Amino acid sequence: MSSTAPAAGSGASRRWLALGLIAAAQFMVIMDTSIIGVALPEIQADLGFTPEGLSWVFNAYVVAFGGLLLLGGRLSDLLGARRVFATGWAVLAVGSLVAGLAGSPAVELVGRAVQGAGSALIAPAALTLLFMTFGGSPKELTRALALYGAAAPAGGTAGVFLGGLLTEYASWPWVFFINLPLAAVVLFLTPSVMPAGATRRGSLDLAGAVTVTAGLASIVFAVVRAPQEGWTSTGTVVAGLGGVALLGLFVLLQARREQPLVRLGIFRAPNLAAANAAQFLLGAAWIPMFFFVNLYLQQVLGLGAFASGAALLPLTVTIMVGMIAVAPRLIARFGPKAMTVAGLATLAGGLLWLQAISPDGSFAVDVLPATLVTAAGMAMAFIPSLGLALSSAAPEEAGLASGLVNTNYQIGSALGLAAMTAVASAAGADQVGDLVALTDGFSAALLGAAGIAAFGAVVAALWLRTPQAVPATASADEAVAA
Repeated sequence: MSSTAPAAGSGASRRWLALGLIAAAQFMVIMDTSIIGVALPEIQADLGFTPEGLSWVFNAYVVAFGGLLLLGGRLSDLLGARRVFATGWAVLAVGSLVAGLAGSPAVELVGRAVQGAGSALIAPAALTLLFMTFGGSPKELTRALALYGAAAPAGGTAGVFLGGLLTEYASWPWVFFINLPLAAVVLFLTPSVMPAGATRRGSLDLAGAVTVTAGLASIVFAVVRAPQEGWTSTGTVVAGLGGVALLGLFVLLQARREQPLVRLGIFRAPNLAAANAAQFLLGAAWIPMFFFVNLYLQQVLGLGAFASGAALLPLTVTIMVGMIAVAPRLIARFGPKAMTVAGLATLAGGLLWLQAISPDGSFAVDVLPATLVTAAGMAMAFIPSLGLALSSAAPEEAGLASGLVNTNYQIGSALGLAAMTAVASAAGADQVGDLVALTDGFSAALLGAAGIAAFGAVVAALWLRTPQAVPATASADEAVAA
């Protein structure tokens, strides 16, 4: 078994450089889900995607990412987090190169799926490395988690902003090529600043990995295709039921294997299942908001790709400030359960306000104030629910816990977006050029997202347990780590 001590970089400066690489990982994997949004029309025109097939430029990444995260977490526990982290960056770079050079829809989707597979290795290993590097100090762990959490919305907004900038002033392949220099820097620095992580004896549950990935892909496929094919069509029903059956088979396999991909007993850990449910519903509400606000800005208000990305910068700044400076203090005062509930409720309120958009509205009146409220809700809910999910598992299952929470957030994002896209289409968003119908469709999707967030607040209130009481004089750092 290899040592878990940090490599020749145990000093403070190297630990914070390690955090920079970990935050860069979170930034990149989230950015890659959003950066292609404004480039999709150019990709469709150049590669010949059908309107239905175009959505898979997004979904191929998310399904591979979400479906393989559990395998990535298991590999991190068995082979060492640093090795899996570096391998993931190499795979992401290869996928980015393939996607950028693609000359046909099939090659483009392969590249996106390879990108998702690389991210599925990176994300759980990154969280494991974070806990290995900062877990000995509650104060430093809180700061590290806050910076890590802030990297996610920063990546989401940067993806929209950079996607618009690169598409407008360069060409769409650069939304993929931008990953290459960062991957090179991370691969160069990782051996000297990251702890190696322990290696353990064990086997890989490849059958489990295949069934869970195929099951999730089938369900997402059914939801994405339903607006065109019909919810009761043979294709939709077969894909949906097939996905459910595969996930049922996955659970059966996990219950019978000596070394499963997911030890089902882990869900008996206090708060782990509830915190993962909160992360699932948070992603299911947040990503549709981001997606439809961007469409409203471009297709109804008439902003260009670059201007639309820039318009979302206040939202990102609010989230980052909230996560780093405000949320830890509020968690210290009220506790992680209360903040998760309040954050989801605030997000629901902001989305309810946002759904009042109008065809002749403006960014300053219809979008900015409501999105700042949603940003405050995201900042309050994300860190405490993430911390509760990760701290519930035993140290030897840190990779599994990281894979679970990332899987729930990403699959929640994919299913939430697919479902709200169906809602938007049914309410008129498929009538391109009709500003009233488009707005009605976007409004319906935002209202649906508000319902998801409100349901998340109820789930968190009823299911999450209050951790051991924190003394009133405790610091914000100690409270978050509790």
